[in-house]
Formats: sequence, structure tokens, C-alpha cells
Amino acid sequence: MKNFSAGIAMPLCLLVTLFGGCSRDLRTAEGVVEEFVDHHYVHIDLQKAKEYSVGLALQKINEEIRLTSGQVIDASTRKPRIHYRLLEKKEAGGRASFLYEGTIRAEDAPQFTRRWLIVARKEGDRWWVSNFTEFD
Repeated sequence: MKNFSAGIAMPLCLLVTLFGGCSRDLRTAEGVVEEFVDHHYVHIDLQKAKEYSVGLALQKINEEIRLTSGQVIDASTRKPRIHYRLLEKKEAGGRASFLYEGTIRAEDAPQFTRRWLIVARKEGDRWWVSNFTEFD
């Protein structure tokens, strides 16, 4: 029985280590921006996206929250499936910009793509999303 437990424990520890190491580094511009993209576009969780926003980005999120107030988005909501990829990254000093392409698939609708330009800035020792723009 000891050999069986040891045989399972080692692969299990390896899996935990691998998946635990895949989390984003929120001390980097890219890590913060990807968290923002996930919450804003993929999970449609504006309150959570707001936690990564300052300046104009925060104003835009607050306006989106105002415009969607009363619209419940929960587990029963049919959400589109969204996959995205990084197309371009520019970083210099305390500023960074990231261009993503998102593929959106919804039931009973044709697939389409959008591009998101996300701008981040460093304040103190933390990165924030300071602006975002969506376009075709």
C-alpha cells in the first residue's frame, strides 16, 4: 500500500506545481492586462475588471456598469465563448500597450472577431489598466 500511495503522491504533487505555476504575475503589465481582459471580455465581470482600472479605463468601466445596471449576468446567462491572443506588445518605462484579437462565438450567431488595445501604466509598484479601446 505504501508503494501505491507514493506512486500517486508524486504525480499529484507535480500537477499541483505545474498548475500553480501557471498563474499570472500581477506585478507585470502583461499579467494585469490579461486579468483585466479575462474579467471584462471573457467573464463579463465588470466589478472585477474595475479592480485593475484607473483613469479613463475606470471611467469607461463605471459607465458600462451604469448602462448595464439591472441586467443580471449570472450562471444562467448565455454568455459567448471568447478566445483571445496577443498580437503586439510595447513596453517602455512605466507605460505599456497590448493589442489583442478576440474571437467571439455565441449560440445562434456567426463567429466574429474584435481587437482590443489595452494601455497600462505603472503607479508606484503596481500596474493598472489606464485605457482600453475595442475595434473591428
